Order: sequence, then structure tokens, then C-alpha cells
Amino acid sequence: MQHSPGFLRLVADAKSRVREVTVAEARARLAANPRAVLLDVREDNEWAAGHASEAVHLGKGILERDLESRFPDKDTEVILYCGGGFRSVLSAEAARQLGYTNVASLAGGFRAMSQAGWPITR
Repeated sequence: MQHSPGFLRLVADAKSRVREVTVAEARARLAANPRAVLLDVREDNEWAAGHASEAVHLGKGILERDLESRFPDKDTEVILYCGGGFRSVLSAEAARQLGYTNVASLAGGFRAMSQAGWPITR
């Protein structure tokens, strides 16, 4: 997908404050911490087409509104993913601004997960 320069600037700025993890690191974190949350921030139609089996869906469009009610403990480890790793960086930055202390964005997003053989629910 071709992204606009302004969008890429926003993502680059957020990346300066957001931790990114690889697929292997995400798997390890989820295995080590049973309370960790894998959060899919894609659109509803993307989620319906297929998502990581253990993921929870909270689209980017409602993340700021609903994150605190879904996960009130701001120390909860949350690994966010989107299609390619851009929207999840912006979503992780929003979570960080809401006071969440242990958030990360999955580098490469759903595409990287699919290529790595992550279990997918369709």
C-alpha cells in the first residue's frame, strides 16, 4: 500500500516513543505472560476476513474511547497489530498517552503474522 507523506511522518514520530516487537518476540511475550493481550486494531471487515486466533478486537476508530473500559489495568501488557504495522504504532502511542505503561506494536502487522504461520481464525 502506498502511504501519504503526512501519514508516514505521523507514524515515524510515534515510533520514536513506541516499542515495536517482532512476531517471535510477540509469541514469546504472550507465552510468558498469560495476562498479556494481543489487540487487533484493524477495521471490522479486516477482522472478519481473518485474525490471530487469540486476538481481541478493538478497532483503531474506537480505541481511545473503549480501551480503558476493556482493560482498566493500565499495567496490562498489550501488543497491538494492524495490517502492516503502521496503524498499530499510532494506536500504541494513543494507549501510551492514555497512561498504559506496557504497550508495543507488532512490526509488520497481520501480514508478518500470516507469513510466520501464526494461527489464524477466519
